[in-house]
Amino acid sequence: MKLSIIIPVFNEEQTIHVLLSKVNSVEMEGVSKEIIICDDGSSDNSFKHIQTFQSGHPEASINVLRNESNSGKGAAIIKCIAAVSGDYVIIQDADLEYEPSDYAHLIQPILSGQADVVYGNRFHGHQETKRQYLIHFLANKFLTYLSNLLTGFRLQDMECCYKVIPAELLKNIRLKETAFGFEPEITAALSKIKGLRIAEVPVRYYGRKYHEGKKIGFTDGLRAIYCILKYNLCS
Repeated sequence: MKLSIIIPVFNEEQTIHVLLSKVNSVEMEGVSKEIIICDDGSSDNSFKHIQTFQSGHPEASINVLRNESNSGKGAAIIKCIAAVSGDYVIIQDADLEYEPSDYAHLIQPILSGQADVVYGNRFHGHQETKRQYLIHFLANKFLTYLSNLLTGFRLQDMECCYKVIPAELLKNIRLKETAFGFEPEITAALSKIKGLRIAEVPVRYYGRKYHEGKKIGFTDGLRAIYCILKYNLCS
């Protein structure tokens, strides 16, 4: 099994080198990995740090892509998907809110034949989860509830970054959202596949604050509601 790790990056010069070191050091028995990075028009030194890391690790399978201007997280993910050569894909944010050593835990339900797709769950079953903002927790719960209402899923954390999805399946979904609407859009698309088995596993989460570079805000929450309604009711 080959796992493709997609990393969209926008102005993450403070965290990207550490994050890439963590991702590159992950070892999973019987699983190889490739790292596909898309710098989404960063205006800081993120792209330089990515290039430096790549040149310093010639043994690693690292594919670096770039958008000349900022196009949005979804656009960066779509660009990376086209370059995937693995069997499964996982999305990794470029900050340090998620812990790459959870990969082995996330792919276990797939390796054991219990699931086709796996979602991470930040809000249940892991003592190392830290919620920085109550409003984000409540918003995530509401968005997950609304999504479940329309998809028929019983997810607890639809908005979690960590999702392990078969590459072939992901490549056949025509994603449209270029910003933070990827999560509800892909969830709606998966709900239309008959017989698809989805598992959720607890993951570690270290929520950062806005002064540390957190980007998602109130308007993104409104867009998520729009995406849930659009891709479940109108697609």
